[in-house]
Amino acid sequence: MVAGRALYVPSMECQGRAVSTEAKKGPTVAVCQLNVDIDPSLTPMANRANNLANAKAAIEKAHEETGADIVVLGECFNCPYDVTQFQPYSEPIPTNMRDIVPESHPSTSMLSGVAKELGIYLIGGSFPELRNGKVYNTSVVFSPEGELIAKHAKVHLFDIDIPGKQSFKESDSLTAGDSVTTFDTPWCKIGLAICYDIRFPQLAVLMREENCKLLVYPGAFNTTTGPLHWELLQRARAVDNQCAVVTASPARNPNSAYQAWGHSTIVDSWGNVVATCDEKPTIISAEIDLEKVDQVRQNIPISKQRRFDVYSDIKPSSIYAARWNDN
Repeated sequence: MVAGRALYVPSMECQGRAVSTEAKKGPTVAVCQLNVDIDPSLTPMANRANNLANAKAAIEKAHEETGADIVVLGECFNCPYDVTQFQPYSEPIPTNMRDIVPESHPSTSMLSGVAKELGIYLIGGSFPELRNGKVYNTSVVFSPEGELIAKHAKVHLFDIDIPGKQSFKESDSLTAGDSVTTFDTPWCKIGLAICYDIRFPQLAVLMREENCKLLVYPGAFNTTTGPLHWELLQRARAVDNQCAVVTASPARNPNSAYQAWGHSTIVDSWGNVVATCDEKPTIISAEIDLEKVDQVRQNIPISKQRRFDVYSDIKPSSIYAARWNDN
């Protein structure tokens, strides 16, 4: 794995089970929208263990009920979305799965094991990663062999202040990632980013430039920005990049200080919502129509029509760079 880009070439066989691509237009993707329960009387380790058990059961149910080739979890699926709690819930992520120690790497251990057991690609939402004394909001991807094939640390930290409605500052406890993350599957290349990253179209364009046909965003929008922008941004990224888009949110927990919007969604490359839900715990799924992705790119060939002579660089020009930074 180099600079966030997976160099893994997938095997078509896993655990004696063939990863079939016949008679399908693309992979079936299932999203587990999970309730994250935190008992204040328990330690972070105990709470995390309970949420990992819940996630494992949901992954198994999603695969059994939908036959999913790819299962996706939500942002912070095993811990509270709380800047004061990221450090206590953080854990290292070993690069080599042979180095896993379940007591030290509980989340990686569970995700790797269930991916191998079920023979699926598993996108492990996100959880706090401890690396070199810093904490990152990190998503991991496992192959049907249980190998770690991609890891994305959230690039854009969620620092906002909407007076009287929502204030949050991830940078108080998290460090930002600095990589574009894509990985290969038997069906297509997939791009991976986390929550607030979806607001930055430049990142999605870079994933599209690597020929991704599916973009996945585990995310935990809130009840202020969620109803306004959650679906809008997914459909915008789908239309801008002529990709399918999958988002995975936590369910809304009324006992949580941070109220997640929920509404995990799957959008096709035309910008149509093909699967969605409300705020409660659930599983959604859909087959990703890659023929439709190819069709829209052929019918509306924007990738061949870009005017780089007009907009050669999307960075702020030197004329107003200082003003950009001040704002």
